[in-house]
Amino acid sequence: MAQQFMTVKETAEYLNMSVPWVYREVTRAGLVPYRFGRGRNSKLQFKVSEVQAWAKQQQVSGI
Repeated sequence: MAQQFMTVKETAEYLNMSVPWVYREVTRAGLVPYRFGRGRNSKLQFKVSEVQAWAKQQQVSGI
């Protein structure tokens, strides 16, 4: 079965951005995080398909 979610670190690596950027900017950029767990043990993750679709939308043409 294919992986459905990425950790924050995996998302940052996929987007070639830093982990702090993901925490700070990702919701402003339009990506929706999913929270698994509660309190201090909770983890943010992102759907692989949504991250890939978002990255494709960032394509700049004509440069």
